[in-house]
Amino acid sequence: MSAILPNGSILEIAATFSALKPVSAISNANPAVATAAAHGMADGDVIVVTSGWTRLNDKVARVAESDAGTFELEGINTTNTVVYTTGAGVGSVRAASAWSQISQITDSTSSGGEQQFTTFGFLEESDDRQLPTTKSPISMSITVADDPALPYVAVVEAADDDRAPRVLRLTLPNGSVIYYNAYVSITSTPTLSRNNIMTRTITLSLASRPTRYAATV
Repeated sequence: MSAILPNGSILEIAATFSALKPVSAISNANPAVATAAAHGMADGDVIVVTSGWTRLNDKVARVAESDAGTFELEGINTTNTVVYTTGAGVGSVRAASAWSQISQITDSTSSGGEQQFTTFGFLEESDDRQLPTTKSPISMSITVADDPALPYVAVVEAADDDRAPRVLRLTLPNGSVIYYNAYVSITSTPTLSRNNIMTRTITLSLASRPTRYAATV
């Protein structure tokens, strides 16, 4: 049993993406292996996957065991052929880069991700039943001290303007890392409250479930 405080966590946003690299196949394996000619990926690269598999589409993964024409999607398990239909994972990947720290965070909250249910009952029964359906969308709200001179501000404002997803990386104090692919927005004006610092709010609306990696030994 263990517990950690979030103090010291570092949140970063990637400013750029590489060109799309076509992927001709993704294996049903743990971890999944992508086949892509002349992909140019190196171990540790952070990529977003576009795939015929809905559950993998828009997912962030790290590259591992990179070879001339293949590489692993670290931590991605596609062995369930009901969800990951054999041969349907064809798509593309692109690497995120140019990381910029979102600094001076004063508060962070998240919402969503809760399991939803449908309730039903049979005429002959006196008790209702529930079946799990989908999960609610996940969003995060991050409050930052207002400082337009910080490098990340231009990156976040560009994301707010073009409404295209960005990759974000949260490094926790114990060394574990969480990656998000999210639509990013930021309030256009800071709060103005007497005797309180001016702040702005960054909102992340996740395009896929986050990917978490344990700290490397």
